[in-house]
Amino acid sequence: MAATSQDAGGSPRPDRNLALELVRVTEAAALAAARWVGRGDKIAADQAAVDAMRFVLDSVSMDGMVVIGEGEKDEAPMLYNGERIGDGSTPVVDIAVDPLEGTRLCALGMPSALAVIALAERGTMFDPGPCVYMEKIAGGEEIADLLDLDRPLLETLKLIAERKGGSVGDVTVVMLDRPRHEEAMRQVREAGGRIRLITDGDVSAALLAVSDRSPVDLLWGIGGTPEGVISAAALKSMGGQLLGRLWPRDDGERRAALDAGYDLDRILTCDELCSGEDVFFSATGVTDGDVLQGVRYRGPGATTESLVMRSRSGTVRRIHARHDRAKLRQIIGERYG
Repeated sequence: MAATSQDAGGSPRPDRNLALELVRVTEAAALAAARWVGRGDKIAADQAAVDAMRFVLDSVSMDGMVVIGEGEKDEAPMLYNGERIGDGSTPVVDIAVDPLEGTRLCALGMPSALAVIALAERGTMFDPGPCVYMEKIAGGEEIADLLDLDRPLLETLKLIAERKGGSVGDVTVVMLDRPRHEEAMRQVREAGGRIRLITDGDVSAALLAVSDRSPVDLLWGIGGTPEGVISAAALKSMGGQLLGRLWPRDDGERRAALDAGYDLDRILTCDELCSGEDVFFSATGVTDGDVLQGVRYRGPGATTESLVMRSRSGTVRRIHARHDRAKLRQIIGERYG
């Protein structure tokens, strides 16, 4: 990243905060995707978000490389892994994007769809290689030291309850509603614990687990590895911890990971998933959720809500914006809807 400059007295001056430029990127993706909310076409919603995000990213002064993107070049026409974006100037950075986290959520008009981007120094974001999924556990600062992927989930919930001065019935864990989690669901419920099931949205769930405004205490389960890297970037500013361990889906993926040199027993912390010291993160709501309000239309305009963060300063901003869609269309065409 660019070095911090100094004033005449030798005191450091704030340098450029890329997070305040990235919010334009996620706002654009959210506004474009929101035109597809509830229309049942998740592919069109995702493509709209990708197109808008790509268009605005090209205006950002940086030399960026997508390390977590929409897939390989042949599968993703834009924002593919390895793509160079920005105008080519400094800083030189890694970029992780999810133009529309929760494509199905958007298509069905369900809560918590987001447009998300994270950025860090080049070479500091974990490359998951062939592993699409990972085991994850995440929680806020007050319970970060209790997180453990090797300990049974129920034991961890009991420790959290003790730390909070209550019972397991006072603890809520968020997890994806998948068959692979059914045994854990049964055990938690039999012990009196509470579960919030989600159909999609790992990043939103991680933000929920570490937010001091949230009714959720813990994120647990097997979810997307790219979302784990993006979530780790956010937690670098928000605090708390996320632990991850690669979870191959089958023998072929396991063999590919081992052949590529991955240690499948290794527990990855936030600082290993995103080791940068100057990490930027932005997320804008597409549909209403616990973390962010979605895009809302007000006559000829629209409003958005975003979370914008920078790890070096620890600043977390919540930005409410009003957009004049007619003026935006004059500038960049129909991407904003």
